[in-house]
Amino acid sequence: MSIFTKLFLLFIVSLSLMLFVSRETSQLTQAKIEMLLKEKYLQASTDLFRDLANNDQNALTKRLQSLDFEVISSPQSVLELSKTVYEKNTSFGEIKILIDPKDRYFLLMSYLDESLLVRDRGQDESILGQGIVTYLIFADIFVLVLTFLMIMKLIFPLKQIASTLQTFGEGALHVRMKRFGSNELGKLSDTFNAMASNIEALILSRQRLLRDIGHELRTPLAKSKLALEMLGEGKYQQSLKKAISQIDELTKELLDIERLNANMEQLNLTRFDAETLISESLSRALIDDESLVELHIEESFEIKGDLNYLSIALKNLIDNALKYGIQKPIVIEVKEHTISVKSRGEALEHTLDYYCEPFAQGDDARGVEGFGLGLSIVKKIVQKHGFGFELTCKEGLNSFSIRFT
Repeated sequence: MSIFTKLFLLFIVSLSLMLFVSRETSQLTQAKIEMLLKEKYLQASTDLFRDLANNDQNALTKRLQSLDFEVISSPQSVLELSKTVYEKNTSFGEIKILIDPKDRYFLLMSYLDESLLVRDRGQDESILGQGIVTYLIFADIFVLVLTFLMIMKLIFPLKQIASTLQTFGEGALHVRMKRFGSNELGKLSDTFNAMASNIEALILSRQRLLRDIGHELRTPLAKSKLALEMLGEGKYQQSLKKAISQIDELTKELLDIERLNANMEQLNLTRFDAETLISESLSRALIDDESLVELHIEESFEIKGDLNYLSIALKNLIDNALKYGIQKPIVIEVKEHTISVKSRGEALEHTLDYYCEPFAQGDDARGVEGFGLGLSIVKKIVQKHGFGFELTCKEGLNSFSIRFT
């Protein structure tokens, strides 16, 4: 779950809780005010009703003043808009508690043809306090929404930063991050851009050096091969040919590894079947005797990848099996979206990671031509495709497998 999603869910939960608390607080406050006013009105109604029945205007006025009640001079408009929340009938009249649309409570007393509508002045303070609480809650909600928007504004650049980092990591060394103001994110973008420029300069410098080395080495190597061919058969000719060929092969393998490390070569993804890959790999291996390789295809399958690179990887596995296997033929097995190259020999002592290190060779490699770079190249090609690479040693067979899933 992304940071944005988590924050959004947290915001929704917080907002929902705040709205719920606001509603419950408003209802509880309203209920408390209503209960207190009902109690006060009911207690006062007995004395007020008696003064109204005795038609004692002076006593009624004094009692209203002591209770802080005011008489409503135009009761008709209030009665039309209000609703009854309490009603009590007597033999000669009735007592009602009313509430108007503004949540103000009134006490209506009727005796025969006389009626009196009064209200408690003190309830205005309670209503005002309730309104202040409501305003404060809505202010909190506003602050919460504003805070969420500000956080989103700060987090939004993180998506662009992550996208830029991913693109740069995939080999687009020219990509730079746009500046996000003068805050910490702005400093981060400046730091990344400076770092990216340095890395790009270093990698480009290394690439030029590798190209120059490859060119400078292959030219004298080609001249040396030509000179050897022009010389007559001699005592040391074969040794020199072998040494020059090894240097040429080593140069090529080192350049291949550096290209893969630096992401210089982008994959040319196409679709082909496992048999096409095996055929291409065998043609690269230049095997003169077909009896040295035994092919078992239980179930062919389609592969999406770079045929050139994958054929190099499989060719290296075949070469290793032919070099280090103690018994021929070697076996290439195809099944369950996996191609395995198996050769007979003692179980390998180390893990696959050990043999994939550049120039790493097992004890059984002594006296065998090679530089220990083949598996390193295989691993990098397989990783670049996102495929799996495994080593199993079972029943006298060492099996290197590429899993295309």
